[in-house]
Amino acid sequence: MLFLRINEWKPYILRITDMILAVLAMLLSEFIFFGSLFENKTNFTVFAVGLAIQAVVYVFSLYVLNIYKIIWYYSSLQEMSKLVIALIFSQMVSYVIHIAVGLVLTSSFKPTAFLKVHIVAGVISIVLIIIFRIIVYCIERRIKTVLFSSEEDESSNTMVIGGGDACFLFIREMQLKHSNEYRVRCIIDDNHAKYGMLFDGVPVVGNRYTIEENVKKYKIRKIIFAIPSCPANEKKEILGICTKTNCLVKTMPSISQMVDTHDNNTEFVKQIRSVEIEDLLGRDPIEIDLDSVMSYVSGRVVMVTGGGGSIGSELCRQIAAYNPKQLIIFDIYENGAYDIQLELKRKYPMLNLVTLIGSVRDNKRLDMVFEKYRPEVVYHAAAHKHVPLMEDSPNESIKNNVFGTLNAVQMADKFRAKKFVLISTDKAVNPTNIMGASKRICEMIVQAFNRVSETEFVAVRFGNVLGSNGSVIPLFKKQIENGGPITVTHPDIIRYFMTIPEAVSLVLQAGASAKGGEIFVLDMGKPVKILDLAENLIRLSGFEPYKEIDIKFTGLRPGEKLYEELLMGEEGLQATDNQLIHIGKPIEFDEEHFYGVLHNMKHCMGDDTIDMRLLVKEIVPTYVMTPQE
Repeated sequence: MLFLRINEWKPYILRITDMILAVLAMLLSEFIFFGSLFENKTNFTVFAVGLAIQAVVYVFSLYVLNIYKIIWYYSSLQEMSKLVIALIFSQMVSYVIHIAVGLVLTSSFKPTAFLKVHIVAGVISIVLIIIFRIIVYCIERRIKTVLFSSEEDESSNTMVIGGGDACFLFIREMQLKHSNEYRVRCIIDDNHAKYGMLFDGVPVVGNRYTIEENVKKYKIRKIIFAIPSCPANEKKEILGICTKTNCLVKTMPSISQMVDTHDNNTEFVKQIRSVEIEDLLGRDPIEIDLDSVMSYVSGRVVMVTGGGGSIGSELCRQIAAYNPKQLIIFDIYENGAYDIQLELKRKYPMLNLVTLIGSVRDNKRLDMVFEKYRPEVVYHAAAHKHVPLMEDSPNESIKNNVFGTLNAVQMADKFRAKKFVLISTDKAVNPTNIMGASKRICEMIVQAFNRVSETEFVAVRFGNVLGSNGSVIPLFKKQIENGGPITVTHPDIIRYFMTIPEAVSLVLQAGASAKGGEIFVLDMGKPVKILDLAENLIRLSGFEPYKEIDIKFTGLRPGEKLYEELLMGEEGLQATDNQLIHIGKPIEFDEEHFYGVLHNMKHCMGDDTIDMRLLVKEIVPTYVMTPQE
């Protein structure tokens, strides 16, 4: 209560103190030059009047120049510069008034004699008033630290990785807010020159290799990664060390993102997010040629099948940013389509958006849509993708994936779309499950139509997408929230991973550079062990694997293999302008036999007694069927 009452009176205390310091500065200056405060009665009168003028002018000038509106606890060098300029101005005004009054009071007054007094007084007043404000700042900071922090509470002890601008902004806001959420105890930075330096009183204690040591020394419970521009491989290494500490690890966005969001009245601390598993992939995100994407999307009618799904909705987001003439969302799942519709209408109010409910299985529905809207670019993302479910329902996998794709391809050809981009998967390479085999057939359909159609058909193949509906990461997070255990099929199982924006960037780039018939593949770096993902995700959540959150192995599911391949051995790789994107050479196959088997499949889909997998094996010879139980 006492601190709050003092805070209310602080503006008045500052004014009174400034008056006293301004007078003291004049007294000291007079004593320095004359050795006494007055030589005779006349000089004393003039000097006494000068002191009064000095005091009044200083306070009035600082008030008019809004110096008293500055909150010095939040001040920076800019505010201090404003104070210095205001004090110089005040001293000049004081000198001018002093001269005028002196000339009125006595004819023997010599203005030049007081010039040097006022110059020195101005310097002294600047020093005294700045020192006083620094003292006030230090006392206020100390009082607030005592009042708002608890030495005994270790749960908020925080380490910041990176002693740069992001670190300074974070520490500054934490101290100004007196937040109990993050109590910054130490900073880690690889720059040896920074060791021992203080960031607003917080020491830089060592490099990345001292993280575990300093976590124990300072009893750290939370770690903030504050190097937004850190290369992906270094970020992976540093975060890998952090995950071994069992601390809760979070990361900060780039400075530009922080400032942009801060302009919208969002606090920096609210922009801090949990470290996601994609932060540990160890490679930089894929970059695409935005100009080429613009050239074939902007001003055109674009259709996305499966537009409400994970990949489809992200496609819609990015396409909307490139100013299409019209964007058509086509999906059988109304909730997903509705969500992305609302999002796009809110973000792009001028976008010509059409949202349609329908199934790619329904050829008549597709025909009506294509005839009415005449899409020029089609992204085909509608598909069944869950491997175990499709193993139990192989006919449905063929019905939706193969014949849904065939329907969409036929419509694109019939209505002369310029481009058709198929979303495929690495599971199409030497498939061991019906889902992967069905996607391989889709690729073959695209390649076959590309040979005879005016439309440019292309397939895009990528691995597992982090965060997509039904993927492993959301499952792991739910299992951790429920206290475990995390279920992993096999300790040695590995997968290629990419983020949803990366996957969509690849699709857009493929569509832009497609000549027709290609299978585009993203270089996703090294594959990742699912077990490592599980362990890291547990650590990132602040728990210890196998102790606080257990991991259980359930065995490979039907149709699942230990590793996925991105290309068949026969396909080979062809480079593109983007070093991370490659093209697989189309494989020749007997189209007459291919269409004959497709005809048989279509007539057998409704009969569950027929093993659809045998027909699939006829046209996908690399397909390895899983024995039925």
